[in-house]
Amino acid sequence: MRNWYYLFIILFLGCSSAIAQQYDGYTLYSTQNSSAAYLMDTNQTTYHSWTGLSAQTGYSIHMEPGGTIVRAAKGGTNPSGVPGGPICGKIQKHDYNGNLVWDFVYAGTDYITHHDICPMPNGNVLVIAYERKTAAEVSAAGGQNSIQMWPDKIVEIQPTGLTTGTVVWEWHTWDHLCQSVDASKANYVSSIVDNPQLMNINYKQASDWQHMNGIDYNPILDQIAFSSHNHNEWYIIDHSTTTAEAASHSGGNSGKGGDILYRWGNPAAYGATGTQILNVTHDAHWIREGCPNAGRLAGFNNKGVSNNQSAADQIVTPISGYNYTLTTGQAYLPSTYSDRHACNGYSSNMGSTYQLPNGNQLICIATSGKIYEINSAGTQLWTKTFSGSIAQSQKYSKCYIDNPAPAIPTITLSGSTLSSSSATSYQWYLNGQQIAGATSQTYTPTSSGIYLVRITDNNGCVYQYSKGFKYTQSAAGLNEIDLSDAITAYPNPTDGYINLKNTQVFGKEFAVQVSDQSGKVIFSQMNSTFIDLSTMSNGVYYLSVQSGQYKANKTIILRK
Repeated sequence: MRNWYYLFIILFLGCSSAIAQQYDGYTLYSTQNSSAAYLMDTNQTTYHSWTGLSAQTGYSIHMEPGGTIVRAAKGGTNPSGVPGGPICGKIQKHDYNGNLVWDFVYAGTDYITHHDICPMPNGNVLVIAYERKTAAEVSAAGGQNSIQMWPDKIVEIQPTGLTTGTVVWEWHTWDHLCQSVDASKANYVSSIVDNPQLMNINYKQASDWQHMNGIDYNPILDQIAFSSHNHNEWYIIDHSTTTAEAASHSGGNSGKGGDILYRWGNPAAYGATGTQILNVTHDAHWIREGCPNAGRLAGFNNKGVSNNQSAADQIVTPISGYNYTLTTGQAYLPSTYSDRHACNGYSSNMGSTYQLPNGNQLICIATSGKIYEINSAGTQLWTKTFSGSIAQSQKYSKCYIDNPAPAIPTITLSGSTLSSSSATSYQWYLNGQQIAGATSQTYTPTSSGIYLVRITDNNGCVYQYSKGFKYTQSAAGLNEIDLSDAITAYPNPTDGYINLKNTQVFGKEFAVQVSDQSGKVIFSQMNSTFIDLSTMSNGVYYLSVQSGQYKANKTIILRK
């Protein structure tokens, strides 16, 4: 994870020295299967270490503001039949002094974590996991080969105790499939290329099908990026959805639920023509705010230059609000990389790039155990080789290590003015784009959209971002306030009976409606906190609650 939602404000380096010198920070690394982690200074000597850790490093290691490390570690019992690796099974957090503060196993009979993880601004962690699908399930889903498969899912886990955690959000590849070979089975479409938002189950169908390996979170867009070794692609999906919406094709900031918003690197994976640029890839991530080329998608391209030379590639995505432009029937742009560093070496698998505020990049040639830094001209400034493989490496400023992140800011609406909770500095955004000059604690919107604020505390070196605030200004000037996050509809998925919680935010009178995917209203009642859908067929339904200027929308999954 790029930790790009935190910025190191070390921009007071002189321009000439910034180009010529390495970034003044500390390189974090841990070799696979070791029980230690290290921070290395600019002289390539150990500045700080964590040793004697209770589990081995399974893949990546990251740092939260304040010096807590977060590791994808080995633990739990591997399910029988798991096809690939690196298998992890556990997530651990250790504070700067080495104290174990979270030790959570996410593994069971039919699932287990593997490869990368991503710490989030709220303290939760995004995790990649295999999940088992039987041969019967694969066949019913339209798979040409009746074999057991292990597609990937992404879960967000909230720590709740030293060894406990709660899955608060999840996304499954299995909910977003297509196939064009059997019209009598699920997921059938007549054209694969016209459905790039879905994964073709028959593209390179195998037990270890996708082999996800890198994951990142963008707090400004509330989106997730991940990479696939076997499909040679980078992807972006919407995280602003509920779990129910993530299983559907609508909802969230994008309006597309959990469907793929953008994919790049191998047009053949979705039936389009174009050049395959990624050839075994890892570490998909956004370049974080405060760095040159912020907002680009970047990653490690293991066979990018040749079968024995890797590349660090970057692309400018065709972003448009919370979506990405695409000409139907064609491949997503750009047609090739926007920037490439031909690596000083080769890693057959794993590997990472990390972009720094002064324009430098940290490159990790994983299987060679080699880490080096280049400046913006591509000149190597230093290199260090270790014994063993290092899946990823990042570099952090001392300010970042020493200071925890400020509390996540909140946004409130008073009249027609948005206000942020108190901080030292502010920056407002509309629909994922920075609003020029909007740097006060308050902001008066001029249009409808999703507003977000970025703050720093008095240390001034760590950024923190609020959740998006949905603001709607009607033609009559009445501000419609979205309370979707305030109410709860449970259980969801449901077997037919739904309860509404916290409806008091609407006052005494409110209208409740449920419609099906065609738009037909199937339930309508005033002031109801209980909904009966038990006579309806399985599928996706849309719940709305309205009271004057207040509204809420929920996507409901019915599974009986």
